[in-house]
Amino acid sequence: MPNQKSALKIALIGHGFMGAAHSQGWRVAPRFYDLPMQPEMTLLVGRNAAGVEAAATKWGWAETSTDWRQAIERDDIDVVDIVTPGNSHAEIAIAALAAGKHVLCEKPLANTLEEAEAMAAAAESAGKSVQAMLGFTYRRVPAAAFARQLVSSGTIGQVRQVRASYLQDWLHDAQAPLTWRLQKEHAGSGALGDLGAHAVDLSQFITGQLLTGVSGILETFVHERPLPGAESQRGEVSVDDAAMFTGRFDGGAIGIFEATRMATGRKNSLRIEVSGSKGAITFDLENYNSLGFYDATAPNTLQGFTNIMVTEPEHPYMSAWWPTGHALGYEHGFVHQAKDFVEAVAEGRQPEPSFADGHQVQRVLDGVQRSAQNASAWAQTL
Repeated sequence: MPNQKSALKIALIGHGFMGAAHSQGWRVAPRFYDLPMQPEMTLLVGRNAAGVEAAATKWGWAETSTDWRQAIERDDIDVVDIVTPGNSHAEIAIAALAAGKHVLCEKPLANTLEEAEAMAAAAESAGKSVQAMLGFTYRRVPAAAFARQLVSSGTIGQVRQVRASYLQDWLHDAQAPLTWRLQKEHAGSGALGDLGAHAVDLSQFITGQLLTGVSGILETFVHERPLPGAESQRGEVSVDDAAMFTGRFDGGAIGIFEATRMATGRKNSLRIEVSGSKGAITFDLENYNSLGFYDATAPNTLQGFTNIMVTEPEHPYMSAWWPTGHALGYEHGFVHQAKDFVEAVAEGRQPEPSFADGHQVQRVLDGVQRSAQNASAWAQTL
């Protein structure tokens, strides 16, 4: 009879869109990967009792609570998974780490640089036996992970330029209702933190270089929106609708970034293009299973971007899934995230990205905001 695996009891704090995605990850990961520990979906936490109970039944959580502090206090909870709005990340994560719980926290790490610094310090102080990871899930898309392998192996040579954009259009209609994502006190920032954080992290992950300086602009196009359930009343939008910035990397590359929820016609296009001295790669989340590759060392007659279908068992994460050519989808990144987290906890090593990595991304976002506020940095042309 095989040895019984140690249980890893999970408490998920929050149960919205990300709650569904994380639940899928915890549920599916041990059924496709041979994990060293068995994650158990023990406790789901939400503010509304009826809502959290319905979500727990739908997704397969054993128990519910309306107070996240119960998850911290329970001796049988091993992992606290945080998918709440950003304004509560710091309080929950710091308390969980102090209680000796492993923590997985959705991005961005926090709403402010000060909160991010405190969370990184709490993770450092928790010691090597307590693991903390930030949920930049797009690192775990097989095509993005393969792009990192190509760059790190020197296949495209010296990285010179990065073009990264995250384009959505769900706010292009000025009558779309006000949500917590449009309120600074809850979300911290708008498209910059929600989408731009992904573009920053993925560009740094793929290139292996860190952004050291940025210059940017922020814009809010619609300043008031209808209140949900009371369309005749309007509330203030206190975050950005769009962000653009340039940056310099510590390895010598330069980059240009765009994050917007006003890109009419673009539903979820996270696109990264990396240009090197010997070639280039391009990735678009809307073409989840493929990677563009250009080999500048090939004969002129054979040059041109080729489309690599990233579904071979030798590609990152793919050996556990379907036969070659059978595509994966959005939810699989969360399965890979759960896999990597459980393996790191079992091995007692720091998972990536760490809270320190998240703190660094927050410094970039803060730099963009400070730059955008500095009108004197503009070179006037009219």
